[in-house]
Amino acid sequence: MSIAQITRQYRGQRTLAAIGRATRTHLFFLLQVAALSLGIISDAVRPSTWRSSVRMEFWRTLRHAAGGGLATVVFTGALVGLLLVSEALLWLSRAGESRLVGPIIVTVLVRQITPLLIGLILVGRAGVVTVAEMSTIRSAGQQRALLGQGLDPFTLFVLPRGVALALASFTLGVIFVLVALIVGFVVGNVLGSIQGSIWMFFDGVVGAMAGYDFALFPAVLLIVGILIAAISSLTGLSADESDRPATVLPRSFVRCVVAILMINVITTLGA
Repeated sequence: MSIAQITRQYRGQRTLAAIGRATRTHLFFLLQVAALSLGIISDAVRPSTWRSSVRMEFWRTLRHAAGGGLATVVFTGALVGLLLVSEALLWLSRAGESRLVGPIIVTVLVRQITPLLIGLILVGRAGVVTVAEMSTIRSAGQQRALLGQGLDPFTLFVLPRGVALALASFTLGVIFVLVALIVGFVVGNVLGSIQGSIWMFFDGVVGAMAGYDFALFPAVLLIVGILIAAISSLTGLSADESDRPATVLPRSFVRCVVAILMINVITTLGA
């Protein structure tokens, strides 16, 4: 075997090793996220989990995520109602297909846009803060100190954030849909593209929802909030000492966005 052949074989082995290393790392991270998410769901229903320190962290995160993100959600919902719902009402009315208003709004607004935008808002509002706090806890050695005292960092930090972000995601998602529908109806009524009261409009949208939508919509929003908390916490707690905020924060943001898009694609295809 010539030196050139040995060199090509060595380069090929290094390439395969790099691909295998990256694949193993990402699969291990996915398994960790799945384990954290299932742990949040299983431990959240246990009354013994909710000690005073856990409840305080829960309420702090919920106020920051839901209360702090409310204005952004209302503004975004108004824009979506103005640019999407009212336009759908206008053009469907002109095309004589007003009967399609409900199905189109359910498909586009309820199933696709709402989980995506609410997830992005929560990532920017709470996910970035979570990964920064978790990386600070790890770099300051608080994680080892808590383990040495017999305290579980998962119960103290990850669990309350997961439950809080799940509830914030659901609450903000409902508000987002209501604001978008109300603004879209008002604009459509002004433009003369819709007749009847707002209750008739709501009845048409709700009537266009399939039975599984009433379970899928809240389930997707709750899962999005749990995933954001799990990914942000895990990214921060697994950061190396050499990692800086300039590298940890974008890494967590990209991971959260990819997870939200995957959930959106899965639910869209499943529906």
